[in-house]
Order: sequence, then C-alpha cells, then structure tokens
Amino acid sequence: MTTAKNFFTEEEKKRIESAVQQAEKSTSGEIVPMVVDESYNYPRAEILGAGLFSLAAAVSLSWAFFGESLWHFLWLFIFGYIPFKILIRSLPSLRRRLIHPVEISEEVEEKAIVSFLEHGLHHTRDETGILILISLFERRVHVLADRGINNVVPADTWDGIVQTITDGMHHGETCNALCAAIDTCGQLLEELFPVKADDTDELPNLIIE
Repeated sequence: MTTAKNFFTEEEKKRIESAVQQAEKSTSGEIVPMVVDESYNYPRAEILGAGLFSLAAAVSLSWAFFGESLWHFLWLFIFGYIPFKILIRSLPSLRRRLIHPVEISEEVEEKAIVSFLEHGLHHTRDETGILILISLFERRVHVLADRGINNVVPADTWDGIVQTITDGMHHGETCNALCAAIDTCGQLLEELFPVKADDTDELPNLIIE
C-alpha cells in the first residue's frame, strides 16, 4: 500500500504548497491539505474477518479429511486464525471490504475533526481555516471548515471539492485534482474573506502523517 509519505513526489508536494500559497494571496483564509495513511486501524475487521475465514477453512478441511471431527476442527480453526489475520492486515483491499461504509465515513470524519484541533486550524484569527483531508486506506476525502466559514457557507459547498479530489484519486491525478480544489477554495474565500493588510500565513501549506 502506498503510504502518505510517498504518495506525492517531491515535485508534486511543491506544486501543492505553491497552490496553497497562491490561493491564500487574496484571502485571509487558511487552506491546509493533509494526507494520512489511514483514519483508523479497524481492529474489528481483522478479528471478525480472520474468525470467519478460519471458521470456513476449519469446517471444510475437517469435513474433507477428518470425518467432521470436532477436535480436528478446533485445532484447524486455532492455527488458521493468526495467518488469516496477517493476510487481512497485509491486503488493504480485502480489509476494506470487511468494514461497513458507514463506519469508514464516521472514522474519516472523526480523523478530520481531531486533526483540525491538533494542528490548530481552529486558532486562526478570523476562524477561517479549511482542512482538506485525504485518507489513503479508506480512499476518502473530507473537507472541514472552521465556524467563521460555516456561518456564511452552505454545508453542501464542500461536496464539489470532495468529488473533484475523489475523481482525481480514481484516475491517478490526485495532485492535479487537489491543486484545482485548492484554487476553488481560494476563490470562494476571496469573495467572503478578502486578504487583509496585516495578513500572515498562520498554518502549514501541506501536512503529511
């Protein structure tokens, strides 16, 4: 699985940071793209998945070779559990299929909220921080804006931003899509929160965890 550290090339990282700097030249808002490996480690998916696969394998093997012996079923189940758990952990696409989409959405949203607070996006002078979170394992994007923006912008404003980046990820054009989304955010903020004479760059232009 591609990690957050190597998801973008060094050239792409510079392009993203440059896009943020350009967007923030005309607004007092702060735009922070962030890339993480995953929003949560989903231990339940490994436990339930390994249990189900081990159960199926133990039943099949004990029935086929040991005359449905309970004792053979038990040791087959026990010895199969750990390998299946390791297999699920090493195959992100399989592990993802064992997680309910609602749980994924909730965990990505929670990660965005926690990251927003951890990195101080709620401490901007005009409460105009925007976090664009890309969570690689879940293949999800979440946009979270501070209350200064949310007080004047409809909640569905960010749906288009999310869709732009998500489409870019699916077509292997994440950097281009993210830069386009940053530009859109900048245009939106420019109209509502124009740059001030004493404006400063308060937040990082790219965070990778």
